[in-house]
Amino acid sequence: MDDLTWLFLACAAVTYLTRCGRHVILSRFGTIHHRVSAALDAVPTAVMAALVAPSLVTHGPAEVLAILVSGLIALRAPLMFSVAVSMVVLVGLRTLI
Repeated sequence: MDDLTWLFLACAAVTYLTRCGRHVILSRFGTIHHRVSAALDAVPTAVMAALVAPSLVTHGPAEVLAILVSGLIALRAPLMFSVAVSMVVLVGLRTLI
Protein backbone atom coordinates (compact mmCIF):
# COMPACT_ATOMS: atom_id res chain seq x y z
CA MET A 1 0.00 0.00 0.00
CA ASP A 2 1.13 3.52 -0.68
CA ASP A 3 1.74 6.26 1.89
CA LEU A 4 -1.63 7.92 1.35
CA THR A 5 -3.47 4.72 2.25
CA TRP A 6 -1.45 4.34 5.45
CA LEU A 7 -2.09 7.98 6.33
CA PHE A 8 -5.82 7.50 5.77
CA LEU A 9 -5.89 4.37 7.95
CA ALA A 10 -3.86 6.04 10.70
CA CYS A 11 -6.19 9.06 10.76
CA ALA A 12 -9.22 6.79 10.89
CA ALA A 13 -7.71 4.81 13.78
CA VAL A 14 -6.84 7.93 15.78
CA THR A 15 -10.32 9.36 15.22
CA TYR A 16 -11.94 6.11 16.33
CA LEU A 17 -9.74 5.84 19.42
CA THR A 18 -10.44 9.41 20.51
CA ARG A 19 -14.19 8.94 20.14
CA CYS A 20 -14.17 5.62 22.02
CA GLY A 21 -11.74 6.94 24.61
CA ARG A 22 -14.01 9.83 25.47
CA HIS A 23 -16.90 7.49 26.17
CA VAL A 24 -14.73 5.15 28.24
CA ILE A 25 -13.31 7.99 30.33
CA LEU A 26 -16.65 9.73 30.88
CA SER A 27 -18.40 6.47 31.78
CA ARG A 28 -16.05 6.10 34.75
CA PHE A 29 -17.34 9.33 36.34
CA GLY A 30 -21.06 8.53 36.34
CA THR A 31 -22.26 12.12 36.20
CA ILE A 32 -20.24 15.06 35.01
CA HIS A 33 -20.42 18.69 36.03
CA HIS A 34 -22.69 20.88 33.92
CA ARG A 35 -19.75 23.10 32.96
CA VAL A 36 -17.81 20.12 31.62
CA SER A 37 -20.89 19.07 29.66
CA ALA A 38 -21.24 22.58 28.21
CA ALA A 39 -17.56 22.62 27.25
CA LEU A 40 -17.86 19.25 25.51
CA ASP A 41 -20.96 20.46 23.67
CA ALA A 42 -18.98 23.47 22.38
CA VAL A 43 -16.16 21.38 20.88
CA PRO A 44 -17.81 20.76 17.47
CA THR A 45 -18.47 24.48 17.06
CA ALA A 46 -14.88 25.30 17.98
CA VAL A 47 -13.54 22.76 15.49
CA MET A 48 -15.75 24.13 12.71
CA ALA A 49 -14.60 27.66 13.52
CA ALA A 50 -10.96 26.55 13.38
CA LEU A 51 -11.54 24.97 9.98
CA VAL A 52 -13.50 27.88 8.52
CA ALA A 53 -11.56 30.85 9.93
CA PRO A 54 -8.52 30.52 7.61
CA SER A 55 -10.85 30.70 4.58
CA LEU A 56 -12.09 34.07 5.74
CA VAL A 57 -8.57 35.44 5.64
CA THR A 58 -6.92 33.64 2.74
CA HIS A 59 -9.67 33.32 0.13
CA GLY A 60 -11.74 35.76 -1.88
CA PRO A 61 -15.08 37.45 -1.35
CA ALA A 62 -17.09 34.47 -2.63
CA GLU A 63 -15.91 32.30 0.26
CA VAL A 64 -16.52 35.06 2.80
CA LEU A 65 -20.07 35.64 1.59
CA ALA A 66 -20.80 31.91 1.50
CA ILE A 67 -19.56 31.51 5.09
CA LEU A 68 -21.72 34.43 6.23
CA VAL A 69 -24.78 33.02 4.47
CA SER A 70 -24.12 29.62 6.03
CA GLY A 71 -23.85 31.17 9.47
CA LEU A 72 -27.09 33.06 9.10
CA ILE A 73 -28.96 30.02 7.83
CA ALA A 74 -27.49 27.83 10.58
CA LEU A 75 -29.17 30.02 13.18
CA ARG A 76 -32.60 28.78 12.09
CA ALA A 77 -32.18 25.70 9.88
CA PRO A 78 -30.60 22.25 10.33
CA LEU A 79 -26.87 21.88 9.74
CA MET A 80 -27.12 19.83 6.54
CA PHE A 81 -29.48 22.35 4.95
CA SER A 82 -27.10 25.16 5.90
CA VAL A 83 -24.14 23.36 4.37
CA ALA A 84 -26.04 22.54 1.18
CA VAL A 85 -27.26 26.10 0.68
CA SER A 86 -23.82 27.55 1.41
CA MET A 87 -22.25 25.23 -1.16
CA VAL A 88 -24.78 26.35 -3.77
CA VAL A 89 -24.09 29.98 -2.85
CA LEU A 90 -20.33 29.41 -3.06
CA VAL A 91 -20.52 27.79 -6.48
CA GLY A 92 -22.83 30.54 -7.72
CA LEU A 93 -20.61 33.32 -6.39
CA ARG A 94 -17.46 31.73 -7.81
CA THR A 95 -19.18 31.61 -11.19
CA LEU A 96 -20.23 35.26 -11.00
CA ILE A 97 -17.10 36.75 -9.44
